[in-house]
Amino acid sequence: MLNLRSNVLDRSEILKLYTKGFKTLDNYKIGLEYERLPINSETLQAVDYWGEKGVAACLEQFARLYGWDYIVDDKNVIGLAKEHDTITLEPGSQIEISTKPERSIFELKKKIDKINSALEPILAKNKTILLDYGVSPFSTFKNIHLIPKRRYKIMANYLWGILSDVMMRETAGIQCCIDFKSEEDAMRKFKLANKLIPFMTAMFSNSPIRGGVDTGYKSFRALSWLNTDNDRCGFAGKISEEFSFEDYIEIVMKTPMIFIQRNGQPIAINGDITFEEYMNEGYGGVLPTLSDYELQANLYFPEVRLRNFIEIRNHDCVGGDLKYAILAIYKGIFYNINAIYEVEELFKHLQYKDFSELRYNIPKLGLKAVVKNTSVLDYARNIVNIAEKALKDEQMGETLFLQSVKEYLDKGMSPADVIIKKWNGVWNKDLRKMINYLTQGL
Repeated sequence: MLNLRSNVLDRSEILKLYTKGFKTLDNYKIGLEYERLPINSETLQAVDYWGEKGVAACLEQFARLYGWDYIVDDKNVIGLAKEHDTITLEPGSQIEISTKPERSIFELKKKIDKINSALEPILAKNKTILLDYGVSPFSTFKNIHLIPKRRYKIMANYLWGILSDVMMRETAGIQCCIDFKSEEDAMRKFKLANKLIPFMTAMFSNSPIRGGVDTGYKSFRALSWLNTDNDRCGFAGKISEEFSFEDYIEIVMKTPMIFIQRNGQPIAINGDITFEEYMNEGYGGVLPTLSDYELQANLYFPEVRLRNFIEIRNHDCVGGDLKYAILAIYKGIFYNINAIYEVEELFKHLQYKDFSELRYNIPKLGLKAVVKNTSVLDYARNIVNIAEKALKDEQMGETLFLQSVKEYLDKGMSPADVIIKKWNGVWNKDLRKMINYLTQGL
């Protein structure tokens, strides 16, 4: 056994990664990570990384025109950065925009609109559409290549589960990031976010058609996460009443390791040891560092992930103001103490097993799922009403962003329900008509 020095890495250093996130209420912001699917406007197939009109070429053209810096991996462009904003590539060339968090959703929208306005002419010239949708509508993982990012090759070889390749190469989602003021506040929000996520997944389900056919699921994307590496996906812990930063760290440390980085090179571990064992014994003569823990935490993919903020993850990509409705719901609830209490009261009769069962039922049933004799649709309407009341109190005009989701809920539908109805009706299973609807509203 390797004799590790006690000062190499200890848990107090790891704990500081989370406690450094404490913010005062007037410094609370909200963040957005927005992934979309690149498809060819003529063939409707997924656009590859490589080639004269590939995704990498589009990024390089954008960088030259607007002065963004390259993010590279072994000399291959895998993203762009400018100040605090990034445009990066997910494993199957999905394009993700991540901007600096802002106090106002209007400010985030302004940034996204500006980036999109600059991107669109370049993409159009290369016959590429970025689709606001949760799963590849035509191409499947068998003909979607991984981008040349070394960690993705290791992950693809390691991650187990019958739909892990679908998750990596075919799916696109939206993630929301929120702040906390203390450990107690963080844990309260963390537990509540885990309870909210099945209802949010149902409201924003938007991936029923995959491979050109109706899958029978409202969110095939959410299904893919159910069937990807249960060691690192799902709920982090049992969202119990007693939960702390230390509890979260313990879960991350007991998760098998995939790889570590040294001198810019990934070293595959492939689940041979957990991070806890690595802390105690090292690996092949390599000693643990704080950066190793940060990487391990980033390779842990729960529904809600704890960092020096809270990252809420399981929403299909949606278009228009719907993506900002996701942010508005979370902002309204988590930045208003009365709203937090109201949602806790809404869920007080539900147990862990109820939320766990919902996680498995939502991908197929969506808003039609039932828990304790109450429909998910009824819960969803209550959740949005609580958020709306809180946003009205804040008087920043952000209730505007809830209108899109309210229109769906008034009809008892999610985006997926509308697509399924049209797919089996006026579209007559014509994928081109679905793409026109998603891109132009036609």
